[in-house]
Amino acid sequence: MSEQIVWITFETMENFMADVFEGVGVPENEARICADVLITADKWGIDSHGIGRLKTIYYDRIRDGIQFPVTNFELLREGPTTAVVDGHHGMGQVIAKKAMDLAIDKARRYGMGMVAVRNSTHFGICGYYLKMAADAGMIGMVGTNARPSIAPTFGVENMLGTNPLTFGFPTDEAFPFLLDCATSVTQRGRIEVYARAGEKIPQGLVIDEQGNSMTDPEQVLIDLVKGKAALAPLGGIGEDTAGYKGYGYATVVEVLSAALQGGAFLKQLTGFDKDGRKVPYRLGHFFMAVNIEAFTGLADFKQATGGILRQLRASKKAPGRDRIYTAGEKEYLAWLERKDKGVPVGRKLQEEMLVMRDELGLTRYRFPFE
Repeated sequence: MSEQIVWITFETMENFMADVFEGVGVPENEARICADVLITADKWGIDSHGIGRLKTIYYDRIRDGIQFPVTNFELLREGPTTAVVDGHHGMGQVIAKKAMDLAIDKARRYGMGMVAVRNSTHFGICGYYLKMAADAGMIGMVGTNARPSIAPTFGVENMLGTNPLTFGFPTDEAFPFLLDCATSVTQRGRIEVYARAGEKIPQGLVIDEQGNSMTDPEQVLIDLVKGKAALAPLGGIGEDTAGYKGYGYATVVEVLSAALQGGAFLKQLTGFDKDGRKVPYRLGHFFMAVNIEAFTGLADFKQATGGILRQLRASKKAPGRDRIYTAGEKEYLAWLERKDKGVPVGRKLQEEMLVMRDELGLTRYRFPFE
């Protein structure tokens, strides 16, 4: 597979993605927001959420009419520290950025801010919005529900989404602490990466209707949609390795992404109606910002947080291991490695890029893999 990888500069890829978004009707300034979220994932080495998602998650859904390119960000209810928003199935990245901006503004004025969103769409990596808070000197917390993927402990039916529960802190280091991970042991994007690479999924990540492990990524992606496969929650299958913890955290995210804002949940998020027709996903999110200066000096917080992380990394290593990482560090290292190389694009993504380019008539793009 390695010989099929072609590296494309970040500038070229970001401009291409922005032009694709514009080509399907997203206004220019909002297309730039969407492209920025996706290229940030690629910069950080999160290949499951960058250009790899452009066609299947955004381009195709807009063309299918189940996601709207022009975003109507409607404020339904607002208090000094809170707000409820309806995204009306617009661009998730635009909705999420506006929601976190609102939460940060409230936190700047009142110490804390929380915005709950309903009727939104896939917004990319949570880490993008966490970093917005960290860059503003805030603690950030972000969560979202998603189409059914995770089976509850002792169950085999996919009920909960991968439902990330995420946190970001500013530090005195070159990068913030960013914990952005799903409440399942893996997530759809990672399975898509396995499929593109032609690799098997490790045992214990996905189960079928009989509770047996599935390792064929192509079949898993089909069966997740049909409800015949399910992801294991964090901790794994059953209680022996504490899978109930991941199941519980996924449920917390579901409640905060649906109950607070009067949104959809669980099987209402499949993207299909009772007759099997495609419909909007109706996702819900929540965004929280905490003003550190309301508790302590920002410089003191950054120094203490950085000290915690440095002591963790300096602790005794396991045999054969020469390094311990803290959350956000690998993404920073990926950026240092990739900043002069760009985005790695495999054969399947190359084909998808050419389809979008040709269908939209973006003739100014000529890629090095052609």
